[in-house]
Amino acid sequence: MLYKLLYSLSEDFAALNVFRYISFRTFLSFFSSFLIAWLWGPLFIRRLVSRQVGQVVRDDGPQSHLKKTGTPTMGGSLIVMSLVIPALLWVDLSSPLVWATLAITVCFAAIGYVDDYQKVVHKNTKGLSGKLRLLLEFTVTLIAMAALVAWTNFSTELHFPFFKNVVFDLGWFYVPFAAFVIVGCANAVNLTDGLDGLAIVPVIIASGTYALFAYVAGHSELSSYLQIPYVVGAGELAPLAASMIAAGLGFLWYNAYPAQVFMGDVGSLGIGGFVGTLAVLTKNEIILAVVGGVFVAEALSVIAQVTSFKLTGKRVLRMAPLHHHFELKGVTEPKVIVRFWIVSIILAVIGLSTLKLR
Repeated sequence: MLYKLLYSLSEDFAALNVFRYISFRTFLSFFSSFLIAWLWGPLFIRRLVSRQVGQVVRDDGPQSHLKKTGTPTMGGSLIVMSLVIPALLWVDLSSPLVWATLAITVCFAAIGYVDDYQKVVHKNTKGLSGKLRLLLEFTVTLIAMAALVAWTNFSTELHFPFFKNVVFDLGWFYVPFAAFVIVGCANAVNLTDGLDGLAIVPVIIASGTYALFAYVAGHSELSSYLQIPYVVGAGELAPLAASMIAAGLGFLWYNAYPAQVFMGDVGSLGIGGFVGTLAVLTKNEIILAVVGGVFVAEALSVIAQVTSFKLTGKRVLRMAPLHHHFELKGVTEPKVIVRFWIVSIILAVIGLSTLKLR
């Protein structure tokens, strides 16, 4: 918490008074994260190459992806480090919301790291079993959310966008609901991470959207004016979200088509858990289905494919997740990626429109 040390000197140096403002620390977090990811990226990639941490491509996917075998993976570690380090400098670590967000993000990234390790070292393309991974994710999230509800004044109310007075207090049932949202988001992002830069940009867009939600939710006057739930301490999530945006941009510098590095499950689960946690802690859980619509579509495409095949023996898509379907229809990889980015931007704007439509 370097900013507190600097702010404590503001009586002697008036210019240091700017550190009390969340907006200023949000900019500091952004530039700190970007510089860490961007400058550290080449060294990080060389280390992955030297350790032969190469992607193992499944042979049941599009054949065009086989050429990506050996591309360094587990690059999501760079994103997580570029998020955590600035948080230690510019974010108020006395906030339980900040700790919950960092804990879930780091723990999910650790689960992804073990999954990646199984794939890379043991050449097991399936990694951890799905049941074990879900068990670990739900355990982490349930503990974090239960702690927030039990030891802080965190609300268990569920607010519906577009409606001013539609509110349900779920009580302790809110804890498993929140866990479902966070775990679902993490795994949806994981499914989206199949093309170069496909997952990271929608995460950047969603993080930017929730940075605004966090700032407004943590401001008593703004939240009252816009008639959205006021969440004490939510403003401190804005610098965290800015760090994720910048870390994502720094990573995208090397992940853009053709990718020099992949994020791996350590990245997709970590950043997916981060976005899901922001949605829950800013009390905008339902809006996540809109803002993260690309992730929802990818997840639903897998569910529909598996369900249809089990029930009828037929597939509804040429291949799931959805981005592979478009690839097999002849749409080039860069075009699929950019179109998904465009959709993400449009959905984010729709999500932000709910600030005035309640």
